[in-house]
Amino acid sequence: MGDGINDSPSLTNSDVGISVDTAVDIAKETADIILLEKDLNVLLEGVTEGRKTFANLMKYIKMATSFNFGEVLSVIVGSVALPFLPETPIQLLVESLLYDFGQMTLPFDNVDSEIIQKPKKFSIRSLKDFMFFMGPLSSIFDLVVFAALWFIFGVRKAALFQTIWFSYSIVSNLVGMHIIRTAKIPFIQSNAHKAVYFSSVLLIIIGLIVPSTPLGAVIGLVPIAGKYILLIFAVTFIYCILAMIAKKIYIKKYGEWI
Repeated sequence: MGDGINDSPSLTNSDVGISVDTAVDIAKETADIILLEKDLNVLLEGVTEGRKTFANLMKYIKMATSFNFGEVLSVIVGSVALPFLPETPIQLLVESLLYDFGQMTLPFDNVDSEIIQKPKKFSIRSLKDFMFFMGPLSSIFDLVVFAALWFIFGVRKAALFQTIWFSYSIVSNLVGMHIIRTAKIPFIQSNAHKAVYFSSVLLIIIGLIVPSTPLGAVIGLVPIAGKYILLIFAVTFIYCILAMIAKKIYIKKYGEWI
């Protein structure tokens, strides 16, 4: 920071040079940011918003990598173990589209105060650790749904099997988004933005209704009975509990979450 001639070398060599509108011309020319008013609060607000943006960006990336990795594992195992695909390509695309609509509200999400206390750095290793830790956990519960449908409910029709997993994936991913978005206990210690809550509830309802619509019929989905909806929510609830336990283990091991 500087406003005089002697400050220009520092402003030039710094990562971010900051000057004011009343500074000498050479200082303003070499600065990256020029404050129109002599008020440093704007810098504080800028740093805070930048850290919030970074935190929400990391939420999205970690969610996407872990859930997609887990789903890929589930598709591979299901394709080998089942006499049909656990989900067709078009069904997978529609499911991902609905889930992505839910993630589009993350830029508006609230950020825990602890996260913005210190600057964060983008780390590929952190993403890999998170993906390999949380991804297989979601895949395990996909396989639990597969096993329950095949051995307990005796589902042998491909369309019904695919529909149940389609709806389960949407519900579990949107609920799991609230587990991942904070290092705290969601809904109790940390609340998401209203837009995130609204989109999650709306898309969960859509994910359960789509199989009964003409769009669902076009992509090969069929209406599902209430017992299967109860299965979807029961497995999702158990997943949330174990995901919370896994989150504590992860934080203890790696010393971070988002």
